[in-house]
Amino acid sequence: MSARIVVKETKIAPDDARREIVLRVFRFNAEFDVLPAYNDFALKVAQSETLLDALNRIKAETDATLSYRRSCRHGICGSCAVVVENQAALACKANLFDFADRYGEILTIDPLDKSLAIKDLIVDKTRFWESYRAVSPWLETPADDAPTQENLIAPETADRLNGADACIECGICFYGCPVVAANECFLGPAALTKTYRFVADIRDQAANDRLRFVDREKSGVWDCVKCYKCQESCPKALNPIEKIMRLRETGFERKTIGDSIASRHAKAFKTSIVKLGRLDETANVLESLGFFAALKHIRAAFAMLRKGKIPIGITKIDKLDEVKKLVKSASRSQE
Repeated sequence: MSARIVVKETKIAPDDARREIVLRVFRFNAEFDVLPAYNDFALKVAQSETLLDALNRIKAETDATLSYRRSCRHGICGSCAVVVENQAALACKANLFDFADRYGEILTIDPLDKSLAIKDLIVDKTRFWESYRAVSPWLETPADDAPTQENLIAPETADRLNGADACIECGICFYGCPVVAANECFLGPAALTKTYRFVADIRDQAANDRLRFVDREKSGVWDCVKCYKCQESCPKALNPIEKIMRLRETGFERKTIGDSIASRHAKAFKTSIVKLGRLDETANVLESLGFFAALKHIRAAFAMLRKGKIPIGITKIDKLDEVKKLVKSASRSQE
């Protein structure tokens, strides 16, 4: 690690509180470097300053080689997404006092994915944009070359989008998703959120095709493991996992869901709850895999049975009728 670099103090209003903070910044140039390193930049910051303000000061006054993406400075473009103390954030919205209160005066700044670093905090977003383009992120509807009036949408209809149109494509949910890291085919939360944005739009005429596309094995909605990482990290609070679950529901509602282990598992889960009020794991495995495929796991099943991990003789719960009413009220399809 290099020695601490002191950044020249800038003019700050006398009544504005100041605090010395050290930014430990990830440094790497894929063209020349074999291994990354960190540089420490010590600077006094005002209570109102953001991480982007501090990075701009470092680049302008101390080290012009420091590289990072930025554009709008208002949390709209998503360009400046980085990781601060293992927490993804938009640099233009990351208040340094808030992070220092939480983690201390030394803050480590990393790119969204160290393995994809091109130069310092800039990462290669090729895969992110490929996934994004794969879902056709535009409205599929006949265009009138000479419209005579606006295409008005009722507020209650627009509300169906549920904020999905506010995604800024920052990539935070994508690079923080464990499935994206483990499965190179997975589209990721941002692309699936964009899919929902058009499926929920009554003007779009390709909704069923979109639903079939994200129903595919390994790449679509069924490969989400519901870890809620995307919900926790989204800087616009869009809750991508909710959109993914709604795509599943809408697929069943419109009957675009194909026959797969994942879809059979979802149906078996619902059947079990309606029938017993609780999950019958044995029946779920048989209905999801099929009898002959389940036989491949017979040894594991016997081992689990000996350990008491497979219940025998599951009975219905009390007040099952109440559970059935809840399931019916929450269901958007009859499957």
